[in-house]
Amino acid sequence: MPGRLRDQLDGCPQLLVFLRHFGCVFCRETVADLRAIAEDNPYFPPVLFFFIGSPTEGRAFMRRYWPGARAVADPDKRIYAAFGMERGNLLQMFGPGVWAGNRRARAKGNTQGKRSGDIWMMPGCFLVESPRVLWAHEYAHAADRPDFASIPDQIP
Repeated sequence: MPGRLRDQLDGCPQLLVFLRHFGCVFCRETVADLRAIAEDNPYFPPVLFFFIGSPTEGRAFMRRYWPGARAVADPDKRIYAAFGMERGNLLQMFGPGVWAGNRRARAKGNTQGKRSGDIWMMPGCFLVESPRVLWAHEYAHAADRPDFASIPDQIP
């Protein structure tokens, strides 16, 4: 949906999810997992994805993994920077947790795709009720996973 970010945040709790890059197996796993949880749980907060890429790339990706999902293109990483998102180091990108996560994501049927955008960017996940951050997950590595199913429990 075109418009300003504040227009996307309507005052109710929402989950802001910062994706890595569309070729990332963990990015694909995140979107698929969140879609399944949100479709199963009517109390799950609305999800707003952020991605580093063009709106055209974002529409194509979301059409495949979660049609109708809301997503914001941030090719210059301004919103990523505003939320403190950083690039990962070698251990965060290739360490033991990433190898284990790779097996987990592939076991769910996710595959690696063509790399695009900043492949070193770490993911992020924030539950917000504008302007407050109610909960955040600090990713230890690229394959780290918050307990998405428990997010509604974080809403006061």
